Amino acid sequence: MKITRQKHAKKHLGFFRNNFGVREPYQILLDGTFCQAALRGRIQLREQLPRYLMGETQLCTTRCVLKELETLGQDLYGAKLIAQKCQVRNCSHFKNAVSGSECLLSMVEEGNPHHYFVASQDQNLSMKVKKRPGVPLMFIIQNTIVLDKPSPKTIAFVKAVESGQLVSVHEKQSIKQLKEEQGLVKNPEQRRRKKRKKISGPNPLSCLKKKKKAQDTKPSCSENKRKRKRIRNRLTSKVLSGTENAEG
Repeated sequence: MKITRQKHAKKHLGFFRNNFGVREPYQILLDGTFCQAALRGRIQLREQLPRYLMGETQLCTTRCVLKELETLGQDLYGAKLIAQKCQVRNCSHFKNAVSGSECLLSMVEEGNPHHYFVASQDQNLSMKVKKRPGVPLMFIIQNTIVLDKPSPKTIAFVKAVESGQLVSVHEKQSIKQLKEEQGLVKNPEQRRRKKRKKISGPNPLSCLKKKKKAQDTKPSCSENKRKRKRIRNRLTSKVLSGTENAEG
């Protein structure tokens, strides 16, 4: 019976791995109902989950789940202790906490890019998770952990991708990575590293006062005429003085 369960788990994991990029360590989001069922069934989650999934696992929860367990009081004290030992994943409900089921549902939005598993005994939450393609669902039945088979919505999505009607989130990420490796798309980290242009001040040369144009040193035409006139007068006076001396 145990071997059959592991075969089914291996088959389902292969489906999610090949079509949605699910990989180790498997991140499993637990809610209060799953922790309570594990407590009642005396299931050691940290030991049995890696063995059942045949790979490394990370038990995770959210602040909203922890808050919900605190408000429910002593009846779920043991479940709260189990949840508190899990890694806490950040959700978008920092200011106003919501119910655990609503919070876990928000963690697998937009194609479940972080490849979370959802582990819950809540039937209402399970039905909503099954309507979202690519989200592995886990539950406990007869004190045994079970990985649910891919939902009809998930199978229909995979068929649509194979026929070329849709592109999965995993394929989008692979295409983006290939483009970055080929240099067709700039890596966002490289964009951040680009230095911003410094705002330069005014050009210091433009701040200098303009030099006044040097005055022409060449004499003007009127000055030349005056000089010629003076020279002419001197010459005539010399000639006249020379004639007077000759006559005397």
